[in-house]
Amino acid sequence: MIRTLSSASLRGVGAGQPNLLKAITSRQLHSTYDVAIVGAGIVGLASARELILRHPSLSFILLEKEKELAFHQSGHNSGVIHSGIYYTPGSLKARLCVRGATLAYEYCEKKGLPYKRCGKLIVAVEQEEIPRLKALYERGMKNNVRDLSIVDAKGIREREPYCRGVMALDSPYTGIVDWRKVALRYGEDFKEAGGTVVTESEVNGISMVKESPAGSTEGMKYPIAVRDKKGNEVRCRYVLTCGGLYSDRLSQISGCSREPRIVPFRGDYLVLKPEKHYLVKGNIYPVPDPRFPFLGVHFTPRMDGSVWLGPNAVLAFKREGYKVYDFNIRDFADALSFRGLQKLILKNLTYGIGEMYRGIFINAQIKILQKYIPEISRSDVLRGPSGVRAQALDRDGNLVDDFVFDGGVGEVASRVLHVRNAPSPAATSSLAIAEMVADEVESRFSL
Repeated sequence: MIRTLSSASLRGVGAGQPNLLKAITSRQLHSTYDVAIVGAGIVGLASARELILRHPSLSFILLEKEKELAFHQSGHNSGVIHSGIYYTPGSLKARLCVRGATLAYEYCEKKGLPYKRCGKLIVAVEQEEIPRLKALYERGMKNNVRDLSIVDAKGIREREPYCRGVMALDSPYTGIVDWRKVALRYGEDFKEAGGTVVTESEVNGISMVKESPAGSTEGMKYPIAVRDKKGNEVRCRYVLTCGGLYSDRLSQISGCSREPRIVPFRGDYLVLKPEKHYLVKGNIYPVPDPRFPFLGVHFTPRMDGSVWLGPNAVLAFKREGYKVYDFNIRDFADALSFRGLQKLILKNLTYGIGEMYRGIFINAQIKILQKYIPEISRSDVLRGPSGVRAQALDRDGNLVDDFVFDGGVGEVASRVLHVRNAPSPAATSSLAIAEMVADEVESRFSL
């Protein structure tokens, strides 16, 4: 029996009431749909929503392997609405982030979802960082980031009284939101528009079929079979996958290359004790160092009033491994045997060892945080949550920052589209990404 979610169930989860997530198992789904979407993270949910709103006369089904929607990256992130400062001017990432932030604020307003436009400071604490900070400002201006400005040490203290630095970029358009609630609202929109949502359906087969379903009078109108590990099968005309941490494996089962390969990196956060929340008003970020592959630790206020500090970035031994000791032999061997990861490790060996050290010894991370807020001490923080990032790597050890679409080879290529990589900030950009994905689907398929 296939497990489906009702619209009321989705609303319950979006309201922070996961106990209302109930399965409807009293009826069997019909087995044919125009489009099947695999993966109900924020990109899959936004894309499903966009497609059904554009094509309300078609039938859509959304398949998710977990019991709940938006369970992994979409529900384990810092919750920031980014403004688009960091990305190469004119790049797809820059355009999607800037547009995505605008769409995200508009969507939250329309749907009554809470958010805070608390701003962000990107702080230079050393004189040598100032040229990079100014270059970042120029990049942000070219990307049309709203209300961006440079402030001096006095301006930093006016915005963040406990923060110290010599110069900073002030981005008041940056905000925070609970992205899981946003994603679940996308799912509710999809369901209300007539879409079918199925959970506990882990897809392990996508293939062309040679005959129509038993009892069907429609011939080969639905030539793609999507099968899950429980033996359930859905027939459809077209398939879109948005697999996140499993995007490479989903692509492989329909005949695509495994590359770019997904390598999981875990980020561990610290949290400020409640009595110290006054130290941080908005987001405080470091100036990115181009020598290193990841951004570095930062201060992030949350919608629930907490303040997260971090994260670090270390190799996860399991694709969905949120704890230090989570381990999966296939995931671990898959990552370490990949030439691209081996090259990345060799290029960043000292940095990687430092990340692991700071993850184990909190005092080492505190020293970095104290560069920005000297008042923070070891007694002010606790170990916090973790997230796992689906990092796409090529065989040369380069982080893949571009969007990657793949359709495979042979007959199936004309019927299947894989979103192989939707790089950060995918949550901020989700509605803009959904527009692009829907455009790509329409250009490839005869909907």
